[in-house]
Amino acid sequence: MAQVTDFVVIGSGIAGLRASIALASAGAEVTVLTKSKASDSNTEWAQGGVAVVLSDDDNAGLHEGDTLEAGAGLCDPRAVETLVTEGTRYIKELIEWGTEFDREGGRLVFTQEAAHSRRRILHAHGDSTGKEIVRALIARARQESSIRLLPFADTEKLLVRDGRCVGVRYADPILKAPRDIFAKAVILCTGGAGQLYLHSTNPSGATGDGIAMAYFAGAEIADMEFVQFHPTALNLENAPRFLLSEAMRGEGGVLRNARGKRFMADYDERLELAPRDIVSRSIVSEMRKTGTRTVYLDMTSKSEEFLVHRFPAIAATCSYYGLDISKDLLPVSPASHYCMGGVRADLWGRTTIPGLYAAGEVTCTGVHGANRLASNSLLEGLVFGARAGEAAFRDDSEAEVVTSFSGASAAGPLDARVSTAVRKRVKRGMWEWVGIMRDGESLTRALSEFEQIASANLSNASRNFVTNALLVTRAALWREESRGGHFRTDHPDPVEEWRVHSVQSFGEAIRSDVRINFEREAAV
Repeated sequence: MAQVTDFVVIGSGIAGLRASIALASAGAEVTVLTKSKASDSNTEWAQGGVAVVLSDDDNAGLHEGDTLEAGAGLCDPRAVETLVTEGTRYIKELIEWGTEFDREGGRLVFTQEAAHSRRRILHAHGDSTGKEIVRALIARARQESSIRLLPFADTEKLLVRDGRCVGVRYADPILKAPRDIFAKAVILCTGGAGQLYLHSTNPSGATGDGIAMAYFAGAEIADMEFVQFHPTALNLENAPRFLLSEAMRGEGGVLRNARGKRFMADYDERLELAPRDIVSRSIVSEMRKTGTRTVYLDMTSKSEEFLVHRFPAIAATCSYYGLDISKDLLPVSPASHYCMGGVRADLWGRTTIPGLYAAGEVTCTGVHGANRLASNSLLEGLVFGARAGEAAFRDDSEAEVVTSFSGASAAGPLDARVSTAVRKRVKRGMWEWVGIMRDGESLTRALSEFEQIASANLSNASRNFVTNALLVTRAALWREESRGGHFRTDHPDPVEEWRVHSVQSFGEAIRSDVRINFEREAAV
């Protein structure tokens, strides 16, 4: 039997929770579907902090300038202005709701991260910022009786009728079968696709399902070639690629090669605080020069007391693997971290499908351009999550809810897992051929491999997984230049003619657009 609600939000990270609170505060009934438990999201894994203009020596113009520079010519200025100007208000709101950012003597503590011209990064409990924000947002959401959290409910597909999104199909965790839920509008807040790669800092659920579902529903997908690799993930055999926060370099950490040489001066005058794409490529180049698979992060100039206080979770994790962050060189190498591309959305979260909104890493709004500025992601989820919730209510609160749907789900089991074989083939292929350093020959080989996998009879989850790999690979092969997170060894320089966005739609050839934002009237 189908369910009916006012609005469906898919995902319970910072964007999904903030969108849900906006809808509920306006008087709507909201059903939040999550893949796992409510607190399990990319947000919870965010260590370094959130960038915001709150310190006395900072202003929105400086934050905007840093973001535009990092974005390598592909940021949308209006999106960036919205982020940095509205971000301050929403962070203050978070503090009012009980978010406990770190303080000294009652004053907020700010730290430095790569490519920021000011110390503007707020953190919580040292290196558990995302976890603290999720805690506060869940507590705030629970104050709204009209928000219904439905955990362990894998979304299978978006339901579209007459070109409009009218609901979703999900795996009912009790019935273990597909079930439909209809709504006035749906907001995608499903995060990115970092798990496409063999080495990733992302949780296991970051498989890009929202991007693929939107693509199959007919939404436009933009800039999928731009993938950010975090330079410093813990590189130990038989250990997960645990993120060693950008803030560690902001607090004075330096990178050394296998011979002990500090090498970033050979690549960029900003040294360890150069943008992430530059640091990641520099590390790869240095590993190739030395014939090794790792470099080292050196924090030994700082005291044990400072490091354990500032990075308690990192210190504990490293200690578990036999490393003392105040005495040992920490083995690190890059790992996939963030997708700049995603579902094309305007500044209010409207996608190219009426009734479908999106916010957070699942989207491409032009905020990040070709390369995300460190610690802008939590701010993006907060600001655009709120805006998407407000727009969905404003646009669609009077919309009629569909109660029947052609092709509605039938009884029977639903396999919401990505098969082990598909996962292994795609992750290895993405890492080897569509990784930090790319070229036309490797990308062509990857495309052939992924198309062969996609031609098999796959579960929905496996189909989504390989579809995201295809979206990234096609865009990377199409873009014959190097820009931001996309680097082609056969086209190593940025080219002005390629200062455009890649746009992909189901069943159509990839095309370019000089603007990422688009104008679409309210859905009603």
